[in-house]
Amino acid sequence: MGAADGERLGPYRLLSTLGAGGFGEVHLALDPGGHTVAVKILHPHVAADATAVARLAREVATMRRVQGPYVAEVLDAAMEGARPYLVTRYVQGRPLSTVISGDGPVEGERLVRLARGLAQALVAIHAAGVVHRDLKPANVILADGEPVVIDFGIACALDSSSVTVSGAILGTPGYLAPEMLEGADPGAAADLFSFGATLAYAATGRHPYGAGPALAVGYRVVHHDPDLEGAPGWLAPLLQECMRRDPRDRPSAGALLARLDADAPAAHPATPRSRTASAAPGGQGVREVADPRDAGLRAPETGVHALTTRVWRLGRRPPPGRLSVDEARERRRAVLHRRWVVGAGLLVSLAAAAARNPLPEVSLLLLTGYGSVMLVDGGIALFARRNRARAIVDLAGGAGAIVLWAALGTFFSPLTLALALGTVLFVLVAILLSS
Repeated sequence: MGAADGERLGPYRLLSTLGAGGFGEVHLALDPGGHTVAVKILHPHVAADATAVARLAREVATMRRVQGPYVAEVLDAAMEGARPYLVTRYVQGRPLSTVISGDGPVEGERLVRLARGLAQALVAIHAAGVVHRDLKPANVILADGEPVVIDFGIACALDSSSVTVSGAILGTPGYLAPEMLEGADPGAAADLFSFGATLAYAATGRHPYGAGPALAVGYRVVHHDPDLEGAPGWLAPLLQECMRRDPRDRPSAGALLARLDADAPAAHPATPRSRTASAAPGGQGVREVADPRDAGLRAPETGVHALTTRVWRLGRRPPPGRLSVDEARERRRAVLHRRWVVGAGLLVSLAAAAARNPLPEVSLLLLTGYGSVMLVDGGIALFARRNRARAIVDLAGGAGAIVLWAALGTFFSPLTLALALGTVLFVLVAILLSS
């Protein structure tokens, strides 16, 4: 398929490829309002299955009802044309599978946050009448330590024989519920099994049914108990209940969340408040969700367009020690301004000193022009913007240029200064051309 960066797909401009899965290729993109989103373009063999695509189109309306900080909400979809695509909230972070393989098991407070976040995601998904069907470590993104579930409902909607034969995998061995492996129609209880397997992997660093060929792993899921050695005492009983072979014996997502609230260690931060940005024609507003658990139970407002990322969460104060977007922008501007004042001052001083004896009028003009610019900029910064630091830099730059001009003219000959000026200009032109 290979969509090119910079290409437009409907109203979205593709920026870069984020990855690919069994159903499609995911791109980071910009929506018409300039917000980052994730666009999943279906693989050609998936798009060729008209039945599966039509089913996905019907399910999109239901999937868009799933809202909450622990799910990557579906924002838009276009199932017509040669390249059907699905648009979701972009979540900047690392997949849980990558975190575990690189950093080892999740422990302590981080494990509590992971368990609660996944449970609240399932509450939101199931409340909308959706079954994820493919919950696994690769479909959980950790952003600021909070889990965000992606790709919910897609596996169920695209379940067809032609898609499967073409190579798409409708699940990962070891994380699929036994009833799915036996060919039964999965319900919400299948997601609870996948929750248990995913959290067991996070807590122990091992796949609960081991590794190996898919058939061997699937056999263990149906006939053996999971390997939960190393899971903390408060979590192991919940995992055993979630991974029971009979789906009728597993708890619901709501009951699981209540158990976690009762059994998980109490030493954990309060559930974070979250904000989702709602963009509608003619304006943009912000809707605050006081309790993320409630977000999954609410029907979306018209035109909801949640846009939160790990780097910039609208309306949220940055963590201690981290600059906000506005603070970082102002600091960057200050650094660039200082560099410009110093660089321009050095160049003007050198040019004025080189022209001091043969062309004193030119020397005076250069110094006067640079000094005037510094005075005007410093005055604006001091009186209009009330930025005293910028005014001090401007005044120091003007004074420093005059001092440097006097020193260079005293200790170096005009020929030496002219050669130095020519060398500096040559290097600057070379840098500009190369960039």
